[in-house]
Amino acid sequence: MKKIVLLAMGMVMSMTAFAQDEIETTISGDVVSSYIWRGQDLGSTSIQPTLGVAYKGLSLTAWGSAPLVNTADTKEFDLTLAYTIGGLNIGVTDYWFDRGGLDPDGRYFKYDAHGTNHIFEANIDYDFGFASLQWYTNFSGNDYKEDGKRAYSSYMEVNVPFKLSAIEWTATAGAVPSASAEYGTSGFAVTNLALKATKDIKVTDTFSVPIFAQVAANPCSQKAYLVLGFTLQP
Repeated sequence: MKKIVLLAMGMVMSMTAFAQDEIETTISGDVVSSYIWRGQDLGSTSIQPTLGVAYKGLSLTAWGSAPLVNTADTKEFDLTLAYTIGGLNIGVTDYWFDRGGLDPDGRYFKYDAHGTNHIFEANIDYDFGFASLQWYTNFSGNDYKEDGKRAYSSYMEVNVPFKLSAIEWTATAGAVPSASAEYGTSGFAVTNLALKATKDIKVTDTFSVPIFAQVAANPCSQKAYLVLGFTLQP
């Protein structure tokens, strides 16, 4: 009996170790001085939590944004299902906003085609190491032209990471290929030019806090932003 118990305990420990090796969990939260997304100003000081799980390249991630100062700012809750193999990543994101959509009551579970605050987007990107290329296209939800037809708003972006003075940097260039009410464009337009720097601030021997600053400009809207933030993660 003792041997059976020990064998069972060993099997459980082995399965636990295997699960830990295979399943990854992400828990983090950003605090930003302002919420700038793809060259657009979406709100003031915000907290942006992330919770995700990944298994053998397949991941499901929940991300949100809530205002810390201006309660009139929009709240956001996104779900992304993605698959990564090598440098290739494909995914689908369900964006939801509590206001500004087709449902004035801001109901999360209202998915009517012409009465929802959800936007569904597909993406494909490839990381070459020295640079990454992304393409995003809305395929359902609150994304229509003035004539009522679906807009299929799209966005493309290139990111180039580099290191300078012991700090991690990322240069970004993003553009919208066609007219889009979501991005405020009447045709092809460069909407996002950004430079971001990140450095870990050591708090203890086992805990550090990444601090980042970003300069972003939107040539289409002629706006520019300076953002400061930090990330909390276990």
